[in-house]
Amino acid sequence: MAHIAEILPKGIATPLQGSLRMMRWIVILSGFLMSVTFFLVVIIRYGFNGDLFAYEEWLLTACFWGFFAGSALASERGHHINADILGIIITNPRLRWWRRLIVLTIELVVTAAILYWGYLMLAEELAKYPIWKTTPALKIPYFAWRVSIFLGFFFMTIFAAAYLYAHIRGIEIDYGDDTDAGDMNKKEEADQ
Repeated sequence: MAHIAEILPKGIATPLQGSLRMMRWIVILSGFLMSVTFFLVVIIRYGFNGDLFAYEEWLLTACFWGFFAGSALASERGHHINADILGIIITNPRLRWWRRLIVLTIELVVTAAILYWGYLMLAEELAKYPIWKTTPALKIPYFAWRVSIFLGFFFMTIFAAAYLYAHIRGIEIDYGDDTDAGDMNKKEEADQ
């Protein structure tokens, strides 16, 4: 089975793979930053009876970036949260194909709608420049968090569209924990 980036044109796949590498580093660094920060908070608070100044503000920025980069990576691998049990219940290959088409279409429509709302959120924030909303202590603009939300849904929409395209074209791709392809292949092999 192919990987999702392998079915895309090279002009799209190359920058997308670079973005995925960057997102992996964002997830790693934000996770490391969170653990080190909480370690230091405990040491400073209980060991030295002090306070780590405004750590919540810069840590929140790292958390937003890490969370939405992680959600885009999960979407790229097909490991995002899915409550679809019909893939297990339906055994007819034709019905499974239609069910998957409907699920992928709904996923694309929902992520595209949220992406549009994310665009509106950024446009509103940019329209308020130079009087952006900022955090109280460190004056970190809310724009820093909102860009991460927009980019996360941007990549989720790209991957939803790519999976839908692959499904319609009949291209077999590795799609996370999806039982459709694996179960159908095992059933076909058992029938032969």
